[in-house]
Amino acid sequence: MSGASVAGSAWLEDAELQRLLQVLGAGGEEARIAGGAVRNALLGEAVADVDIATTTHPDETMRRAEQAGFKAVPTGAEHGTITVIAGGKGHEVTTLRADVETDGRRAKVAFGRDWKADAERRDFTINALYAEADGSVIDLVGGLADLESRTLRFIGDAEARIREDYLRILRFFRFFAYYGSGRPDAEGLKACARLKDGLERLSAERVWSELKKLLSAPDPSRALLWMRQAGVLTKALPESEKWGIDAIHGLVAAERDLGWRPDAMLRLAAMVPPDPDRMRGLAERLKLSNADAERLTEWAMAPAAVPATTERELARTLYRRGRQSIVDRLRLSLASARVRAAESDVALIEAGGYARQLKFAEKWAAPDFPLKGADLKGLGVPAGPGMGRLLKQLEEEWIEADFRPGRDALLERAAKVGSND
Repeated sequence: MSGASVAGSAWLEDAELQRLLQVLGAGGEEARIAGGAVRNALLGEAVADVDIATTTHPDETMRRAEQAGFKAVPTGAEHGTITVIAGGKGHEVTTLRADVETDGRRAKVAFGRDWKADAERRDFTINALYAEADGSVIDLVGGLADLESRTLRFIGDAEARIREDYLRILRFFRFFAYYGSGRPDAEGLKACARLKDGLERLSAERVWSELKKLLSAPDPSRALLWMRQAGVLTKALPESEKWGIDAIHGLVAAERDLGWRPDAMLRLAAMVPPDPDRMRGLAERLKLSNADAERLTEWAMAPAAVPATTERELARTLYRRGRQSIVDRLRLSLASARVRAAESDVALIEAGGYARQLKFAEKWAAPDFPLKGADLKGLGVPAGPGMGRLLKQLEEEWIEADFRPGRDALLERAAKVGSND
């Protein structure tokens, strides 16, 4: 990648971005595109966020941006970061800096004008590339060679980089999942293993955010394998220790072959035991969102998939348990059966059964129970626990009758049952 350039990239040619770079770089100052945008452009991958590094101090960045008509927000001014809105897109503009004090979670920084010092304070060589406004790439730490060989390497001393922020242990495996090939860098791997206890100093939100990004990679299986061997996976996700990660390989293959989108929560479920109590504990410990916590717990509570289940039986289960938890169970069972099918006719038959059930479940729409409390009240049933029990009884009979009795038939049944109570 000698003489590398990102010139011609559509995002770089954006007129408002170019104007922002010109504004920040005027009068002897400098501004360059930094980090992920440069890395992804060189790899031919999509660029989502375009960050900028500059020699202007945060207050000067604010002044220049606002004077030029941009909206500027001091989102992280104490660390040198101002978010500037240009052409409707937010750009994090950060002053060149060096860490002067770190505790493994946060750093105190000193602003400066030294591009090499700014590069050396970053985590990995492939994340420390800069690009000028004309697209020419500046490499001060050997990132281009590592990008070409798909080597994920800490800048300088790996242990020193990790001690600055222990989240870099998880970032090492996350970026390896996305950009690495072969074996992880040996020094980086050893440093992660030695310093893994530092993960206990991080907030649960930061740990889960990084794990979820890793689990969203096209194929996280190699990274998870090295995490397990280094003891990092057990430290970050102890629930996976005895359950293992073997199911991940089959799940990723099923996603690829069957057109499923990568699903971080389903991949997490493949790595942990279907134990509701342990899943509630995991959700609380990692501070999962309500939606993620509910999905994981509902999956753990759902009945195990059975390949001989009929569509009638499956419909009842889908209604009672909810579609998502059953679809999750079926996908994991199908992925597992597909792995075993190459050596077992029984597994091949099971895979066919799961595939048919999954197709049915994914298209199934829950019917609406025709009765409400007001309907029973109209029959003279008093409000209270008794009404609730009667509604539940009628709903169960409706489910067992394949959701067929209509409102009139149910009202007739309600009147009969109610008169016998």
